[in-house]
Amino acid sequence: MAGVTQDSQREAGVLLHPTSLPGEGKFGELGPEALDFIDFLHAAGQRIWQVLPLGPVHEDLSPYQSLSAFAGSSALIGRDWLIESLQGRAEWQEDWLHLPKQDLLDHCRQFCLNEPQLRQAFAHFCEEQASWLDDYALFMLLKQRFGQQGWFDWPPPYRDREPEALQQLAEESADALAAFHFEQFIFYRQWQRIRDHAHQQGIRIMGDMPIFVAFDSVDVWACRDAFLLDETGQPTVVAGVPPDYFSETGQRWGNPHYDWEWMEADGFKWWHWRIEQYLQLFDLFRIDHFRGFEACWEIPAWEETAINGRWIQVPGDELFASLTARFGELPIIAEDLGVITEEVTALRKKYNLPGMLILHFAFDSGPDNPYLPHNHTLDSVVYTGTHDNDTTMGWYHSLNEQQRGQVQEYLGHPADPMPWALIESAYASVAQMAVIPMQDVLELGGEHRMNTPGVAQGNWRWRFQWEQLDEDCAGRLAGLCERYGR
Repeated sequence: MAGVTQDSQREAGVLLHPTSLPGEGKFGELGPEALDFIDFLHAAGQRIWQVLPLGPVHEDLSPYQSLSAFAGSSALIGRDWLIESLQGRAEWQEDWLHLPKQDLLDHCRQFCLNEPQLRQAFAHFCEEQASWLDDYALFMLLKQRFGQQGWFDWPPPYRDREPEALQQLAEESADALAAFHFEQFIFYRQWQRIRDHAHQQGIRIMGDMPIFVAFDSVDVWACRDAFLLDETGQPTVVAGVPPDYFSETGQRWGNPHYDWEWMEADGFKWWHWRIEQYLQLFDLFRIDHFRGFEACWEIPAWEETAINGRWIQVPGDELFASLTARFGELPIIAEDLGVITEEVTALRKKYNLPGMLILHFAFDSGPDNPYLPHNHTLDSVVYTGTHDNDTTMGWYHSLNEQQRGQVQEYLGHPADPMPWALIESAYASVAQMAVIPMQDVLELGGEHRMNTPGVAQGNWRWRFQWEQLDEDCAGRLAGLCERYGR
């Protein structure tokens, strides 16, 4: 998608996080259901599957507050594929079908260590990913040992990463650490199986990178110099956004801020590692809160709201120049929603990064609203809504009668009811790519939304069932692709 030109191919895709896939477990996993979903996308003429961040999550389940910017979530490891890998062995026992996933992983690891080819592949993976994997295993082991407390509440020898303490832990707990290494090995192998099948079906996978990392993460624990922290590891300032039309007190996210001066002096190595990891996992990816690469809202850590923050300039130009010099043109989508300055737009355009357009935001002002389709630009990705929005049905029914009339009048009083009228508007847009949340494809109401920002409970749990999918849906999407050259 980066490098959009008049000759670039128009594309369409669907937004669905793997946890929302159907299946027997509490959440969707990598496995046969994911392959079936890719087959559905192919039949529907789609070329993009967009997912949310894949990292391990905290208790609130938010993929945007991960325990690691590099690891994959072990909860996504597909149970069916673990069983598939075990059933062909002489040691297989039928009662293993009922074992917890961790026990299945333990059996897989034992067999892996006994097979030269797999053992070699595992060793190669551990060596290749050592820059983050070793710290991740230590971090997860200590989280277990200290009852899932944040690293900043651990005993000082572990909190402060005293070499002798970590060395002793590594020696005493070698097998437990190897188990965390193996989980990541399996996650990456399963994800590659997903990606290979997607490529066979002509589907590219779009990832999602949060600009900030969680305070309670291995990233902050293992590299405190990269963040603005005090001597005990507590943030001195935290991230958020200032008061605006939507919130009189702004948003205090609480993520620690990067020490950009230190990062620039270090040659932005951490960002190079992060981008390299994403390029291994995805064909292209969105960066959340792109605005923060030009300037970010810095809030004193002791403040309870975002009111008393300030804008701090960020060396985003230097960062992207460094990344482009190493990786070439970057396959990145810039999330540039909200109040965006000319400087932010100039940074995005300088590195040829497409921005985002949300149709739900298009009808609350006049004809100059940038989200209205007649104002769309080629270097964009258009959505009906995102994971943070209500579903289109929920959004439309929340409007009053006059507002709904305005939407219908703008769309030309289409014969198709919502949400298909808005989906077709997205497909008709000049924007190079159109992405539709799966809830809209399924015509679902607001009770099926993925996330309600500012609400702590009940998010990130939505799943779909194949029975919700109309048998004509794939053909309908394919027809829109053909009609609008996607």
